[in-house]
Amino acid sequence: MGVEHTQPPSTGAGAKPWIAFAACGAIWGSTFLVISIGNETLAPVWAAALRLALAAVLLTMWTFARGERLPRGAALRTALAYGALQFGVNFPLLYWGETRVPSGLSAVLYATIPLSSVLFTRALRMETLTPFKVIGAVVAFAGVAVMFSGSFGGHVAPVGLLAIFVAATAASFGTVVFKRGPRQSPIAANAVGCAIGAVIAGVVSVAAGEPHVLPLTAAAALPLLYLTIAGSLGAFVIMSWLVGHWPVTRTSYVTVIVPIIAVILGSIVRRESLTTSDVAGTALVLAGVLIGMRRDRRPAPS
Repeated sequence: MGVEHTQPPSTGAGAKPWIAFAACGAIWGSTFLVISIGNETLAPVWAAALRLALAAVLLTMWTFARGERLPRGAALRTALAYGALQFGVNFPLLYWGETRVPSGLSAVLYATIPLSSVLFTRALRMETLTPFKVIGAVVAFAGVAVMFSGSFGGHVAPVGLLAIFVAATAASFGTVVFKRGPRQSPIAANAVGCAIGAVIAGVVSVAAGEPHVLPLTAAAALPLLYLTIAGSLGAFVIMSWLVGHWPVTRTSYVTVIVPIIAVILGSIVRRESLTTSDVAGTALVLAGVLIGMRRDRRPAPS
């Protein structure tokens, strides 16, 4: 049975959206590092294509197992546009960029998403542009920058920084496009999105002349499986659901929570000591989140 209808107003009521928000942050808190690890055994864009192809198959099976169908009509067009931006542009650039940029610095660039989301939703007249949203996004970004300020000392290829910034911007716009389209199953939408993303990434990989090695070793297969299951079947599906219940600008703050989760995991798993920059940056991020996630009760601009 299809699920294609217009998006109702987002109320954000109840605990489920907050649980979804926390789950996305917890999962994505590890993915920047895992992508970097996976790049040691597979060509970057080829790794992205394999992940997306596997995710598309699993998400399609999940869709049919739930008795749902893949999107059609306007929902299909939205899913394709979302997938082209979120996976076809974002993933190849992110994977390739992380071969030239440390994973921590990549997280800093993705912390620009709350600000770009504010601008995109205002340009498309989906949400109002308020001082709180802008200030919150800027303060949160500053906090992430402080946390990873130690990464700025070494030489980093400008082309890598540009690639990841464009990737983050494409991801932000992809989420906005998904929100603007008809309400649909997040599982089915991501099945279509991953499929078109896999095609784009595969074409880019071939054009770039990458080696197309199959992940037959544990070192190659484990990062791929983790990113597919936890990231594509987990976080991206959860985030797509969350976008249907919260404004885009509110959901975008997960990208500044992610570095905090990464730092906490590092201190627990790797026994990494927390620095003054970590503490100060975390405080700034949380302040920005509290400011930017204030409930906006004014109607969207018409």
